[in-house]
Amino acid sequence: MGLQQHLDAFKAEFARTAPSGRPALYEAKIEELRANFALERAIRTGDQALDFTLPDAQGRVVSLGTLLEAGPAVITFYRGGWCPYCNIQLRAYQAVLPEITALGARLVAISPQLPDGSLSTSEQNELTFAVLSDVGNRVARRYGLVWSLPEELRAALRSSNKALPGVNGDDSWELPVPATYVVAHDGRVALAAIDVDYRNRLEPDTILAALRSLGTM
Repeated sequence: MGLQQHLDAFKAEFARTAPSGRPALYEAKIEELRANFALERAIRTGDQALDFTLPDAQGRVVSLGTLLEAGPAVITFYRGGWCPYCNIQLRAYQAVLPEITALGARLVAISPQLPDGSLSTSEQNELTFAVLSDVGNRVARRYGLVWSLPEELRAALRSSNKALPGVNGDDSWELPVPATYVVAHDGRVALAAIDVDYRNRLEPDTILAALRSLGTM
């Protein structure tokens, strides 16, 4: 079963078990975001990836520049460990990490959650790649991925004990749109996958294909 099939199965189960009206609310807000999000401002395929320096779950500093010195990089922006779709994605990427590494690439995952949350995400999903904390969405904002949740979604997250101020350490209620980038050794974005529907994520096989194509250039 592919990653998107796992995500779709979770989506179906959520629709069956969620509080009344919640799936319809989420669908409506995704469509609002689709209509209003300035996708053209995001870093896209062919652009130069912007360098960043962020702490990992153990407090070690990781920079894109350093990663690219060794080869290509895979960067995935996710919402946080509180998001079940994100956890499904991260586990799927962990499963192909040996293949990513064999192709000479490094994988990092970035969310706005505090370092303690990143550590929990890493431990609970048994991740062995770097999970970075972008507190305040500083890097995600430079990549053009940030949006602010409307009050209806804030209320829904509060009711689920997932209020973002406690998770992210600020009162902005901002998140990145999930996005995954394959960045070539020279910093060029070879593949950008951005989707305002957080229930869709880039398939691991597509990442591997993009990395293999870099080896033939």
